[in-house]
Amino acid sequence: GNGPSGICLSYLLSGYTPYFKRHSLHPHPILQRKLEQAPEVSVLDQDLEYLSEGLEGRSHSPVALLFDTLQRPDTDFGGTAESVLSWWHEPDRAIPHLVLGRNAPGGAWHSIEGSMVTLSRGEWMGLPDLPFKEWLKQKRRGLRNNRATAEDIAQYYQHYVLKKGLQKNFRCGTVVTSVRKVSAESISNHNPKDLQGDGDSLWNSNEQSTEVFQVDGFFKTVEGDKEPFSIRAENVVLATGTYDNPTWLGVKGENLSYVHHQLSALEEAVKNNSVGIVSDPVLIVGAGLTAADAILFAHHCNIPVIHVFRRRVGDPGLIFNQLPKMMYPEYHKVHQMMKEQTAACAGPYECYISLPEHHVLSFGKDKKCILQDKNGCQKAYKISIALVLTGSNPNLSFLPNNGIGLAMDNDQPVNPKRNPIDVDPFTYECTQEKGLYALGPLAGDNFVRFVQGGALAVASSLLKKANKNPP
Repeated sequence: GNGPSGICLSYLLSGYTPYFKRHSLHPHPILQRKLEQAPEVSVLDQDLEYLSEGLEGRSHSPVALLFDTLQRPDTDFGGTAESVLSWWHEPDRAIPHLVLGRNAPGGAWHSIEGSMVTLSRGEWMGLPDLPFKEWLKQKRRGLRNNRATAEDIAQYYQHYVLKKGLQKNFRCGTVVTSVRKVSAESISNHNPKDLQGDGDSLWNSNEQSTEVFQVDGFFKTVEGDKEPFSIRAENVVLATGTYDNPTWLGVKGENLSYVHHQLSALEEAVKNNSVGIVSDPVLIVGAGLTAADAILFAHHCNIPVIHVFRRRVGDPGLIFNQLPKMMYPEYHKVHQMMKEQTAACAGPYECYISLPEHHVLSFGKDKKCILQDKNGCQKAYKISIALVLTGSNPNLSFLPNNGIGLAMDNDQPVNPKRNPIDVDPFTYECTQEKGLYALGPLAGDNFVRFVQGGALAVASSLLKKANKNPP
């Protein structure tokens, strides 16, 4: 994967090394004392468990909180204190690696509608040692309400890879079809076409390791052909995110052509005039931020909407009840519409009906959708298109048994929120499979600002394995 997790890890594996900046002052006094104990030792070579002990914040990962607070010391309190890290390039500590991705560096950010504004503040989208705000200034643009568009972020990630000289490690247009363990002996004489320019193997043949990973897949050429590749590696990092497989409701008629599972379908329908002001309403299912984005988009185009979701409007688990109103005025507006515009009582917003505590029973060929409320009452609605936006699941089809054995509950599929991959919190190595690591949403870290701590943990672990940590 070549999204923010993969890019950040590539930076750390390319010899870029963070040290505590001398004479800088961290607002957390205990952390400051720990950092002062060994300023000459890189953070990568220190005991991450010791440094992160006692830190609190908006993530469950101690290392994520540590790396975040070193880069943005008081950001949760609205402060703008500078990072307490200084970065040194130490090429002799680089670890050979490849970053495989389907598209350009930036991962799923290239699939999101470009004008969408991010949930997180702009400066939280930045990667180490190149503040997002500074990059945006060079483009002579400011941040709207402290937040950035998806297009800005996708461009920033591509720029980051070039600016930091990481492009030699990136192979875009690659699709991985299989990752499995093989014995080192069985492949020592077998050398199919690989992706490295110099033909070096990614694992050192002098090592005592008896098993390595074989990574197979294909590379999409400019002409549109598929060229197979096969790589051997002692360590593999899963950083493929969660954007691949939208969740289905599993109801009758969900596979009909007017039922969609991605927001882009609504943009497409507006572009080709198949929905508009006078068309039947668009049905939007779900109560997360993607559903809210769809409602805002439809509202902007004056398209009528029926909004169906299972929860109560006041449910504390609803994301809208966790967002500060000042920072997210447009999501607050959607939440207000959900409260005030129920079918029972018409509110001030035309073209929108909210149906809390309802669920879809079926979609008909005649574009009639049957909905049921909590009391079992059913009602049919004629609609133009349906958008089922209830989250997404990762695609781990390249792993044995879809990676199910790696999750916390190893009988169930991997799910970023409910059942992430089980990793060691200070190395991010899979507890069930040594040499395999998981980063980002797969390991339960769902925000860009917090995926970077996982990259720090993986880099620290790999440096120890390669004996590239100074004594």
